[in-house]
Amino acid sequence: MPMIKLTLPAGVLAIETRRELQNTLAATLLKWEGAPDTAFFRAQAWSQVDEVHPGTFTALEDGEPRFRVDVTVPEGALSQRRKEGLVNEATATVLTAAGLSEADALRVWVLIHEQPEGTWGAGANVVRFAELAALAKAERANA
Repeated sequence: MPMIKLTLPAGVLAIETRRELQNTLAATLLKWEGAPDTAFFRAQAWSQVDEVHPGTFTALEDGEPRFRVDVTVPEGALSQRRKEGLVNEATATVLTAAGLSEADALRVWVLIHEQPEGTWGAGANVVRFAELAALAKAERANA
């Protein structure tokens, strides 16, 4: 049940590019979580784009736009290898969408927030990582 949020200055990306990036980032997160590519898990991967007023999300030195990708996952959902892969791929995806090169990679920050066990609720229930892992295993077996 991951969530991914992209914050960027308004107007930096065309509307269609922004929508495509939003979907790609959500799919990237599911991939690195190891979730099966099923309708259920795609429906649980929430994504949000937060466009802020131009000029309000820059660095002091150069004024160039910055991009922040906030990822929220259940604690234990991502190993260190998966975190590194997610950071790398999310950064590359944002750079490509913005028409930037690898030289601009420091303009993209990816922050991974792990939600402690027992603190994530959905459907009026506390969601536990072990339950999600078991559901993913069953969905992979049925696919």
